[in-house]
Amino acid sequence: MSKLATNFTGLKFVNPFILASAPPTESKRKILKAFEAGWGGVVTKTIGLHPVENVAGPKTIYQRTSEAKPYVSRMKRPDTVSHSSWNWELISDQPLEQWLPDLEEIKATYPDRMVIASIMAGTGSEEELENWKKLATAVVGVGCDALELNLSCPHMDRKDMGAHVANDEAIIRSVLEAVTSVVDVPIWVKLTPSASTIVDAAGAAYDAGAAAISTCNTFPSLPLMDPETMKFEVEVDGLVTPGGQGGLAILHQALKRVNDLHKAYPDKAISGIGGIRGFREAFNFIVHGAGNLQVCTAAMEEKGSGGVGVKLIQELCEDMTDYLDRHGYASLEEFRGIARERVVQHAQIRRKSEDYNGGFAKSA
Repeated sequence: MSKLATNFTGLKFVNPFILASAPPTESKRKILKAFEAGWGGVVTKTIGLHPVENVAGPKTIYQRTSEAKPYVSRMKRPDTVSHSSWNWELISDQPLEQWLPDLEEIKATYPDRMVIASIMAGTGSEEELENWKKLATAVVGVGCDALELNLSCPHMDRKDMGAHVANDEAIIRSVLEAVTSVVDVPIWVKLTPSASTIVDAAGAAYDAGAAAISTCNTFPSLPLMDPETMKFEVEVDGLVTPGGQGGLAILHQALKRVNDLHKAYPDKAISGIGGIRGFREAFNFIVHGAGNLQVCTAAMEEKGSGGVGVKLIQELCEDMTDYLDRHGYASLEEFRGIARERVVQHAQIRRKSEDYNGGFAKSA
């Protein structure tokens, strides 16, 4: 397993696979089970200071697809495969005071595994910046190895939080300035994929002291409505609000975001998220530049694992090790980012003739 050991943002991971901030990392019990199974690290479910209360109904559903009608639905039926997850779950409803002793115990039990605390507060005022500082100092004080700043949650009513502020470069800089002024651990910044300015936002984050960018969070989306019942596949009292889509359905979009960031900042760290279900998906994130891999939907879907992907992490490690052995690689770094320069502008792809000039009319 030594070939899978990875140094990412100055932290030593026993393998590059970690559970993303989501239900698999919502409690001490689940995180301890994840580490027992072999995950190299976890990003905790996001910890905040503002009141949190989830919807009075299902918080996450899984869409499945088949060659028979209905082609995509959460409806349970034979001969289907995973398509995506959809959730409108909020951040952790467990208070900071409960998280702190749990985090301390987790780190003491598994000192060789990396615990990254996801935190989130508001923006736009000194009071909220102090909240970022309070959260950061508290979780680092009990042993967390790094922080992931949640600037990407796609379902927030408050306009000073989450994806609402993820591409405001001034806000990104102010939050990082606040956090880096009180702690000295690697800071990862999780940005929303649902904007064309993610490269600029990432640049602002890196300039302000971020050690890595985490992408992609789930994409803002809506669940399907059943044409017979006229009900959404998840709703409360007939109502729904935009949530986040993850899983295999966002894989290719997530790879595009990682490639964009790696092209713009080839020497910076990227934690890749979005649709990793096995070795091939993980491999693709690496060749596009990711040095660390976060998993969520596939772990939650694994039956009998308690939602932490017990068999999944074993499969990922075994398949990645087998690939390295068969191709004579000593580490993931030997092929990380090799796809970067092979993704080019459309006009750079060979055409049927030599006359094509990018679609522009030739001047007289």
